[in-house]
Amino acid sequence: MPALPEQVLRAFLPAGYTDIHFFESRALIFPSMRETSDPAGRPSKAPVYDRLASYYDRWMRPCERAGLRRLRARALAELAPALEDGGRLLEVGAGTGGNFPFYPKGTRAACVEPSREMLVRAASKQERPAGSLLVRSYAERLPFADATFDAGLATLVFCSVGSPADGLGELRRVVRPGGRVVLLEHVRPAGALGYAFDALSLLTVALLDDHFNRRTSEEARRAGLEVLKVERHLRGVVQLIVCRVS
Repeated sequence: MPALPEQVLRAFLPAGYTDIHFFESRALIFPSMRETSDPAGRPSKAPVYDRLASYYDRWMRPCERAGLRRLRARALAELAPALEDGGRLLEVGAGTGGNFPFYPKGTRAACVEPSREMLVRAASKQERPAGSLLVRSYAERLPFADATFDAGLATLVFCSVGSPADGLGELRRVVRPGGRVVLLEHVRPAGALGYAFDALSLLTVALLDDHFNRRTSEEARRAGLEVLKVERHLRGVVQLIVCRVS
């Protein structure tokens, strides 16, 4: 399918943003990117997920059947009122498009992901909503103007973002005041189990750049988001965090 008209893209992108390259996949945008997603200058995480992309969906299938699909649907249901009548959604860390089946009908979406290979797979998904944009970008440096979106979404993302504070701050910037941000994340659980996750994180960070001991709801509050509720699942290991931009 042909790329979307440039005027449609401009509805999402800030004034003066011109460094866009069009690929044959429907509105798949690869702007020039810095080689790091981390303000501290550590190496980019994108190559890790480029290597995982070919078997990521297969690897995640047992989790989806065990309840992840249900939680994805709950996360999008929290955003549905804001997305009626063509509301604009920003999904950060869209991966291979696991949330596409649950987007409310008529949603206009920009789906951000640092891994090129994950985006290529997302572009081919049959469930991909018509008119959605796939943009290669890091959570910490979103190429959108302030208050562009009606809602923001991230699922299983902030465990691997280089700077959660910067990424959440960017979400707060690009979602309009009063808009909702929903995060579905695995986090450090309370109690003795939390110490086990601290130890596990040493391994997962080394192998996958995946932190198993982050406190994402606390990070959201520190970033200036108003946390409306936190639903705890699997003994608090997985949390659905509903926020509002104030």
